[in-house]
Amino acid sequence: MKLHLRIYYHLKPYVPLRLRMALRHVHARNLRKRTAHIWPIDERSGTKPVGWLGWPGGKEFALVLTHDVDSEDGVRKCRPLAESEIRLGFRSSFNFVPEGYDTPKGLRASLEKAGFEIGVHGLKHDGKLYQSRKIFQKKAARINHYLDRWNAVGFRSPLMHHNLEWIHDLNLQYDASTFDTDPFEPQPTGVRTIFPFWKPDHNGGGYVELPYTLPQDSTLFLVFREKTINIWKEKLSWIAARGGMALLNVHPDYAAFSNSDARRYTYPASFYEEFLRHVKEKYAGQYWHALPRDVAKYIAPVDVQRPMPPVSHLATARYARMT
Repeated sequence: MKLHLRIYYHLKPYVPLRLRMALRHVHARNLRKRTAHIWPIDERSGTKPVGWLGWPGGKEFALVLTHDVDSEDGVRKCRPLAESEIRLGFRSSFNFVPEGYDTPKGLRASLEKAGFEIGVHGLKHDGKLYQSRKIFQKKAARINHYLDRWNAVGFRSPLMHHNLEWIHDLNLQYDASTFDTDPFEPQPTGVRTIFPFWKPDHNGGGYVELPYTLPQDSTLFLVFREKTINIWKEKLSWIAARGGMALLNVHPDYAAFSNSDARRYTYPASFYEEFLRHVKEKYAGQYWHALPRDVAKYIAPVDVQRPMPPVSHLATARYARMT
């Protein structure tokens, strides 16, 4: 991790949220003008991988919904967020911070019973996971403990920090800590693809990397203070036309489901519901709606050494490439 980021995450707890958000808004607004050629769309990301076989069932593109739960307030909002998806016929993954707050076992169990997936979101939400190789290895042992305890196969780093080589230390089937293009993240280097890909290790194993390809809700509605979901619609149309993976990360922490939820750094939960309705109505029959673990199972080589999870009810029962 670069020195300026280490200093920032050391000082962050002492800087008022209002000041941090104001500075981030000004910086991102200026950066947005300079990066308009690569955000929200980087044309280089639309190229299909060599040997790409398409999506199950001949679907035109994939839709993957994920949620990072950053705080106790986010935990409280998981149920209403899940209920809104159930009403519209969708399912998603919820990624929890194991040592950042209390994650009720009953909440995880009820989400899984309803067809949702549980993932691990770092260890603590403090930006210090990648400070050094030694620190990462020490924390990886704790992360693996929670992956096993929660029967989880997926991981996403807080703040989208990533080192794809170090992540091999984790016992997982997929990582989701990258993006196709997002110059507004602390570690802004994108993977320049809207497709999932296999990241092999040196022992015949590896994991699947799932980059998010739709801008995060926090970027659109908190940093840029957008009042519509037009950017989501525009990017989704572009992804669908190229047969990619539309992977969205929405934080329940920032969604306001009622007047009592509406505070300075929130946005109407209706924005997300509007997006889901848009997908359902405009792209009916065109997309493969899958949980992250299902995409990982589809992408991983058939001879991968690590055992893969069973495919959920959202995925096609059998994939041609795996028979």
